Amino acid sequence: MHADQKYITALLQHDQRLISEIYQRFAPNMKAYLLSRGCSEDDAGDVFQEALIDIYKLANDKQFELTCPFEAFLLLLCKRKFINKTKKTSLTVVTNGEEDAYTHIPDDANAGAAEHVAQVEKEQLVMLVLDEMGNCKEVILKSLLKKPQEEIAEELGMTYAYYRKRKSNCMGELAELVRNKPQFKELMS
Repeated sequence: MHADQKYITALLQHDQRLISEIYQRFAPNMKAYLLSRGCSEDDAGDVFQEALIDIYKLANDKQFELTCPFEAFLLLLCKRKFINKTKKTSLTVVTNGEEDAYTHIPDDANAGAAEHVAQVEKEQLVMLVLDEMGNCKEVILKSLLKKPQEEIAEELGMTYAYYRKRKSNCMGELAELVRNKPQFKELMS
């Protein structure tokens, strides 16, 4: 676990002091980076906010451990969010010959940040597909609760055997739908 895990914990626990530190310490650099790439000031602020929201959502997963500097992870999230925004709006990304102004972040930190970002993007894709799945969504989400599966079957008005079969079918359908999304192929490359 990296020492910057404190920022992840701060987001999760709504620690105003450390959240203020995140904004004071990291927002100006992220904004400058995004502006240098052709992002508007408003969009730069939105990208930064969205990245923090993604980190917060990831922090709700109790097993999440930051293994790289927070700044590297945040930068990679902001880069990817901006690139995705440019794809949606047909903006042009500006490059100035240098990869970026973040030469003080070691390469191994970037690799760790990339792993975390990939995890966030995969989770977002699964949740997007899950939202499209009708009653399978309820079966899958309830199966993730830390409750005995027999209780969940009863809550859903199913026999335990039927619930297990339905859950298995829904999980298979979810996996197939995710694999068929174009974003999945991008994430796996």
